[in-house]
Amino acid sequence: MFIFLARIIKSGFQSFIRNGLLSSATVVVMTLTLLVCSGLIIFGNATTSVIQSIESKIDISIYFKTNVSENQILAIKKNLEQLNEVANVEYISQDDALATFKERHKDDPVILQSLEELGYNPLSAALNIKAKNPQNYEGIANYLEKEVSPEFIDKINYSQNQVIIDRLIKITDTVKKGGLVLALVLALVVFLITFNTIRIAIYSNRESIGIMRLVGATSSLIRGPYVIQGFIIALAASILAMIILIPLMYSIAPSFNNFIPEFNIVSYFWSHFFYLFGIQLLVGLILTTISSAVAIRKYLRL
Repeated sequence: MFIFLARIIKSGFQSFIRNGLLSSATVVVMTLTLLVCSGLIIFGNATTSVIQSIESKIDISIYFKTNVSENQILAIKKNLEQLNEVANVEYISQDDALATFKERHKDDPVILQSLEELGYNPLSAALNIKAKNPQNYEGIANYLEKEVSPEFIDKINYSQNQVIIDRLIKITDTVKKGGLVLALVLALVVFLITFNTIRIAIYSNRESIGIMRLVGATSSLIRGPYVIQGFIIALAASILAMIILIPLMYSIAPSFNNFIPEFNIVSYFWSHFFYLFGIQLLVGLILTTISSAVAIRKYLRL
């Protein structure tokens, strides 16, 4: 059994080397395909991290008119806390809002001086509302508009982060769809090149295959080298793709981390190194197995 497998593996390597130009072309195109697949995985996780980070900062702030008493605001706070969708409600008094404003603008004497000259606190008391799920914010905003008297409300600030998330999701979906189309096109090219590589290998070995048939060689012994050849192509492409990704991750890390500080691309790459390699190898094996099987079935007719 061991000798049988060793002979098939040896024949597969010989076939790979004998058709070196086509084998190399297949490896290169498959490497590009696998790089695109890895890029989609990394990009998808990066955008997920960004969305989760932004979602954690989303809230609804309801600002009250200055004539609304603290008891009235606290009554509204109590009603909001009873909603299933609400995780937390924070009350910010006028004094708290003023203290926060002064701290934020402590290095701007013009603003502080203007505030002193007013002679009163112009800032409104507010409630900051956190939802259990970001999808609940729209419902909470609608509740506030319907259940809280307009005479109490100065304005409701539905955080602009939600707009950012919606835009980010649209951009992410567009990039993912574009990357998927590119990966599918490259996969088709890989299929065709692998198919032709196996076809040419079968044609160039037609005399040896004929002799093997005459002496009663099993179909497994005849098919085996071409299956191994496909495996070698997938393995070589996966290894080459990972080798390319290592310096690529380090080269884009500074710009990438500045753009998406919530996601450390180098740390992600190393912590998911074997996962990415496994996905690449699996995709490569699927492509080469299908194309090899089609070519073998069509041209060997065993």
